[in-house]
Amino acid sequence: MQEGSMSDRGAGPWFRDEVAPQRPRRPEPQEAPTVVSRPAANRPFPPVTRQDPYARPPAAPPQRPADAYPAQPPAQPPTQPPAAPPQHRPPMRRPVGEAPPPPPQPPRTIVKRKRRRFGWKKPIAIAVVLFLVLPMCLYFWADSRLERIDAFPAASSRPAKTPGSDWLIVGSDSREGLSAKERAKLKTGRATGQRTDTMMLLHIPDGGGKPTLVSLPRDSYVAIPGHSKNRLNAAFAFGGPKLLIQTVEQLTNIRIDHYAEIGFGGLFDLVNAVGGVHMCIDEARKDPKAGLDIKKGCQNLDGGEALGIARSRASTRGDLDRVSNQRELISSLMDKVTSPTTLLNPFRMWSVATKGAGALAVDDGDHLIDLVRLAWAAKGLGTTTTVPIGREFTASGVGAVIEWDSSRSRALFEALRQDRPVPKSAQFN
Repeated sequence: MQEGSMSDRGAGPWFRDEVAPQRPRRPEPQEAPTVVSRPAANRPFPPVTRQDPYARPPAAPPQRPADAYPAQPPAQPPTQPPAAPPQHRPPMRRPVGEAPPPPPQPPRTIVKRKRRRFGWKKPIAIAVVLFLVLPMCLYFWADSRLERIDAFPAASSRPAKTPGSDWLIVGSDSREGLSAKERAKLKTGRATGQRTDTMMLLHIPDGGGKPTLVSLPRDSYVAIPGHSKNRLNAAFAFGGPKLLIQTVEQLTNIRIDHYAEIGFGGLFDLVNAVGGVHMCIDEARKDPKAGLDIKKGCQNLDGGEALGIARSRASTRGDLDRVSNQRELISSLMDKVTSPTTLLNPFRMWSVATKGAGALAVDDGDHLIDLVRLAWAAKGLGTTTTVPIGREFTASGVGAVIEWDSSRSRALFEALRQDRPVPKSAQFN
């Protein structure tokens, strides 16, 4: 017994291979899941269902053989009952005070914008407007501001048409456009009416040669149609531009094609509009009567100084020096008007168009384009001279006058009538 008992103890848990098989455990009955719930009033969360982690899954139902059921006919699709007509449902009322729902928003479509590129068409269009359209508008506006007068006499009293184009340029002593302060500063006085101190004949040849500018001294003792002999400027005082043109045509036998007139105020404004004129003065001049006080040498003259040069007779030769200065002033002024500093400067060009157009009077057949041609012609002057003088004397009832040299003056005007250069022998400076 003792040995058996020892062997029994030796066959205990120390030897796993000899452990006796144990009986299977009986399955414990499954308990139904318990649901813990709370009253509805005090239930913040949904009920929780507890599952037994050791519960076995339910057994699958036994599979029967396929021949256990008789063959069934194919199933027919169920017939759908006819659709009932839609019933009208009353609209739902929105509670009082509740905001209406927002309207449905359309779907957003993303449009890919093209990237703008800097093109060349727009700058070119702007340049065309600035350099073509605006100058044309300015031209027609300035042309409408020109003062036009009936300057030519009757055709029956005029000579035949001569070659080239001939201008009669007149500078009157009209104070129109000058204020009382400017009159006092420029020493122009308070004289009324119109007289002329400057008369020049500009001949532009047809063949493209250089123009000729001839001064007609105001004290020239000449015959005036319908009047006795008198100074040349008396024709303007007696009958205005018509009688003056008739007198000049009778003296020269040259038909005048264009007429231009400028007064004191017009010359003053035009010189200031172009920024002054460049002139070389051979000697210092001071003339209180003309409001002139300038130094010797080349300098830029403003409107007041240019007007003083055109009026002053305080020199050794008096009126002859004055007409010479007037020709130089006209040439310098036309040079400045047609210079790039004026034409390419829109502000200066606007000033010239506004003040220059209002300062000039032309015959009723002329336009601004004729003045432009005059400016270009006067810019490149060839010969500038005075009608040759024969003698100076005092005429009864008239005063101090000058008489033309008949042979030399005849040769001068004959050359212009034939559209030929003026010979040196017919020039007088």
